[in-house]
Amino acid sequence: MSTRVAVVTGSNKGIGLATVRALCKEFEGDVYLTARNVLKDSKSTKETNVLFVFHLQILVCVRLCVLGRVVNVSSMNCVSGLKKCSPDLQQRFRNENITEEELVELMQRFVDEAKKGEHKERGWTDGAYTVSKIGLTVLSVIHARRLTKERPNDGILLNACCPGWVRTDMAGPTAPKSPDEGAVTPVYLALLPSGAKEPHGKYLSDKEVQPW
Repeated sequence: MSTRVAVVTGSNKGIGLATVRALCKEFEGDVYLTARNVLKDSKSTKETNVLFVFHLQILVCVRLCVLGRVVNVSSMNCVSGLKKCSPDLQQRFRNENITEEELVELMQRFVDEAKKGEHKERGWTDGAYTVSKIGLTVLSVIHARRLTKERPNDGILLNACCPGWVRTDMAGPTAPKSPDEGAVTPVYLALLPSGAKEPHGKYLSDKEVQPW
């Protein structure tokens, strides 16, 4: 096995599979394709997009430190969706000192209020997918901040990105980007050169840092 390893989750199809294909061409190391077991696992949107990523990143970044680049695939919906949230929620999500515990509490609050049909009147945007991607983007910021503080010399760069509107099972056949085009920004971030300091803890689209 190579000393350099890339692990792509959710990569049995769509953008994930396109990312694997691109890394196999450009990455000098072993590339692992992984996907959840739909017969064994029961991952709600929140669990798949936020909590699973939370536990995986703690494992590979903080404990083992075997991965130099961490890329979380977010969505364009997270920015537009956050703008539709109440000013209080926007402030809490954008707070540069938000903690993991506060983020998990917010995600659980959305689930509880959505189950009661009260989420919109409580200031949330509509849609579990959008809220989960907001959570994923904020989680990326939190973990990047933690890495900077706890392991400043390890050279790990962690970012979230939007692949764009891509022709996948979820987005449908009319989306303007192919999966290969959607993989461009994730692959760009995964292959940031050795010694790079930025971007880190950012949200990118089309390989450019976007306001959050």
